[in-house]
Amino acid sequence: MNLSGKTAIVTGGGRDIGRACVMRLAEAGANVAINYHSSASGADSAVAEIGATRAFAMQGDMTDENEVKAFVEKTASTFGRIDIVIHVTGGLLERVPMREMSLEHFHKVMDLNLTSNFLVVREAVAHMTNGGAIVNLASLAGRDGGGPGAGIYATSKGAVMTMTRAMAKEFGPDIRTNALCPGMIDTDFHNIFTKDEVRKNVANATPLKREGSSEDCANLAVYLASDEAAFVNGACIDINGGLFFS
Repeated sequence: MNLSGKTAIVTGGGRDIGRACVMRLAEAGANVAINYHSSASGADSAVAEIGATRAFAMQGDMTDENEVKAFVEKTASTFGRIDIVIHVTGGLLERVPMREMSLEHFHKVMDLNLTSNFLVVREAVAHMTNGGAIVNLASLAGRDGGGPGAGIYATSKGAVMTMTRAMAKEFGPDIRTNALCPGMIDTDFHNIFTKDEVRKNVANATPLKREGSSEDCANLAVYLASDEAAFVNGACIDINGGLFFS
């Protein structure tokens, strides 16, 4: 894949899948604007590896409209264009059964996963032209309803899938929009929220007998962002090692 001369935004780019996307984009030749919330060290080290002429990192809360606008405007002013958006920002926050869930928690999870995606894409498309590509991060949870205490997380990711399809129709033919639906990926998400025995059981139930890696996801995301995927639009692509077939 050759992304030379193109500029990509990666939100949540300081760790795990986001950072892997940053490095894969840079390897393909793109300039990369890296948003992070709390993973400064990962974002800063990525810039050091890529080089300050082709990358910058900026802290920001992607659920905050003003901070999203500031990040997108800095990207456009620094590199003169935006061609690719890979939106990785999102998370579970904590496992809470719906019967015990506060409205505040509901809104926080929906904002983190869905509102952030809407805000970033809305601001970025104003700077994108023909040949642009958006890649959203949904989840296997958006298909199967998620695990214990993750119902609203799953709901938000299902909404990301629907929004991806809507964007594909609205932004075409100039901009393509697709999404990844990762299954069990070896990231801090599962380090924090999933018990070791559950992870082992899921890996053993997967035909490939392993968890996925951040690099597995990055390879697919960057492919979808490239011209090699020129006729892929509105797809929510499973990446789960064969654990679940949609």
